[in-house]
Amino acid sequence: MPPSASAEAVVRDYYDALRDGDPLSPYFSDADSTVKFGISESLFGGDDVAAALETQTETTDEWVVESGHLVVTERDGFATVADEVVMAWTETTTGERYRFDSRWSATVVERDPDDSSETDWAFITMHVSAPHDL
Repeated sequence: MPPSASAEAVVRDYYDALRDGDPLSPYFSDADSTVKFGISESLFGGDDVAAALETQTETTDEWVVESGHLVVTERDGFATVADEVVMAWTETTTGERYRFDSRWSATVVERDPDDSSETDWAFITMHVSAPHDL
């Protein structure tokens, strides 16, 4: 994966990697303060995030990720991200198909120029939720 010049590019690259079944942990900081909230999980720390993403990649297939309203605002060294995403996948261990109209928010930071990571930006927080009518 070539380095991403903008925060928006790395978000779009992440969506592509999810669809393609590529490794996802390179998109996240490995810092202990990294946090990822999924529809049914809460992950704290880069190691936990990386392990969960590896398991997700190994046990899911046929991803659909359709961005509906991506908004990225870059500041000095960080960016905020928000999107409405239609997401669907098949659980390979059971064959069950899941589909959600979801909301995503995240913070990405520019990596140190000396960092040998494959992306110029890294998620430090990500929150994915599926709204329900009350």
